[in-house]
Amino acid sequence: MGMGVSKVLHRWVLLVFLVLLVGWGSRPADASHRVYPTYQTYEAEKVSSNHRTAYHFQPPKNWINDPNGPLYYKGVYHLFYQYNPKGAVWGNIVWAHSVSTDLVNWTPLPPAIYPSKPFDINGCWSGSATILPGDRPAILYTGIDPDNRQVQNVAFPKDLSDPYLREWVKPDYNPVISPDASINASAFRDPTTAWMDRDGQWNVVVGSRRKHRGMAVLYQSRDFVNWVKVKHPLHSSAGTGMWECPDFYPVSRRHRNGLETSVVGREVKHVLKVSLDLTRYEYYTVGRYHPGVNRYVPDPASIDDHTGLRYDYGNFYASKTFYDPEKKRRVLWGWSNESDSRSIDVSKGWAGIQAIPRTLWLDEGGKQLVQWPVVELEKLRGKKVQVHNVKLRKEGRFEVKGILSSQADVEVTFQVSGLEKAEPFDPSWKDPQVLCGQKGADVGGGVGPFGLWVLASGDFRERTAVFFRVFRAPHKHVVLMCHDPSSSTTKADVWKPSFGGFVDVDIRKEGKISLRNLIDTSVVESFGAGGKTCITSRVYPVEAVGDAAHLYAFNNGEATVRISHLKAWQMGTPMMN
Repeated sequence: MGMGVSKVLHRWVLLVFLVLLVGWGSRPADASHRVYPTYQTYEAEKVSSNHRTAYHFQPPKNWINDPNGPLYYKGVYHLFYQYNPKGAVWGNIVWAHSVSTDLVNWTPLPPAIYPSKPFDINGCWSGSATILPGDRPAILYTGIDPDNRQVQNVAFPKDLSDPYLREWVKPDYNPVISPDASINASAFRDPTTAWMDRDGQWNVVVGSRRKHRGMAVLYQSRDFVNWVKVKHPLHSSAGTGMWECPDFYPVSRRHRNGLETSVVGREVKHVLKVSLDLTRYEYYTVGRYHPGVNRYVPDPASIDDHTGLRYDYGNFYASKTFYDPEKKRRVLWGWSNESDSRSIDVSKGWAGIQAIPRTLWLDEGGKQLVQWPVVELEKLRGKKVQVHNVKLRKEGRFEVKGILSSQADVEVTFQVSGLEKAEPFDPSWKDPQVLCGQKGADVGGGVGPFGLWVLASGDFRERTAVFFRVFRAPHKHVVLMCHDPSSSTTKADVWKPSFGGFVDVDIRKEGKISLRNLIDTSVVESFGAGGKTCITSRVYPVEAVGDAAHLYAFNNGEATVRISHLKAWQMGTPMMN
């Protein structure tokens, strides 16, 4: 009896101390490599199902962050990911491993890579997979050595006949890449998928920085074992800070099919994506790769700093793509961290999800990427409701009934007219996230805000708004897409930022704009204009949960908009680890 009381008191003391130590605020991705020693091995006695997603990737309990080394091998999709097997905060990181035949249903396997050798004894951090000649997978990953230097290691499957790749071997000749005197050994991590040039030489990039300049440090090898640093980076950019989780790959200018990572050619462009440790957001550029001089040069129209293009303008970080040879597509994974408090994560026993995998391709103009949820997700679509030709006048709203809207996939197209009523666009409005915060869903406008209220309570005390707003500029209308979660919950201790991005669409010519939303308990993923602008938010309603959640279309603008068609499906629950 005394021991039981002591154990309970001990846990309560730990939780109270956690609140005092960690505080209540939480940025979407700020926990990467942040150490909470007391809680790295603190496991909840019971894992809370409150706010756990139904069809997004997550393990049964504990902390996850970066997706690592996704690949396709012998009919099986593999996802490795950073995982703490002992608690719900970052620490004790291993490469957890799950497999799937459809990117929807997932089966867990034992961790593939974990600290066990001097070259990774203090940590096994992020990396990528490469398929070598003869269909042989290899993993390059960052290890933390006894001196806490970040070094790059290689691992190979123990049994190539095993489609599940259950066991991996780390050769004793590791590390294969170590930081030299010109490299900051504490800012040298996350190797990319390697690519082979026409001379049969392998190339790989490792993220780094020199003072405040982010860098993609380039290494080359003939045998995937002995690597030599190229004299200059593949690319770098001033003022961007540490480049985490770089990704470098080709995209076709002619079609939507993905390309194997080593492909080059006149009809090919390249994408360089980096995750910025400085801002905790990502950005990418589209440009040209010049293998003869080992340089990547962004196109003139591609902004090469933290204000540039993003895969996702919301809670989405440490992303990684892979080429799927089965369906000839490039697939994107990204991590969406919690935005509640660290103390809540510890008490509920889990933290972090992976966003729904997305197919991506280069748009027709060749200036940006387009993303769309993998088609396999549609197998989860169940009960369906449809709406056609509904007018939404100023302050109008329309409830979509008939499905469980807390677990749904919603596609809607809005017909937009009355563009003469659009507000003038101020050229100083450079940051769409700031603009969305200033002009939220409840701030009336000329054309918009119009869109959807998701995860809404019956009394509207809770609601998350996903919406568009149209502005009038001298030569073209400007379309803004926003997430406004300011009223998403009555709960305290939750970070509720507005997120936003501009949408590259000619609204006068098109006369319409589409929106797709994946709604899953505590996450909302939105795809505007067919996937040109994407935003992910984590929200934690108290009342708008389960069958108490409502879904509405709304318009708070002067101009009338019309729902030309809306389709909403209740989503099933797959096998999830």
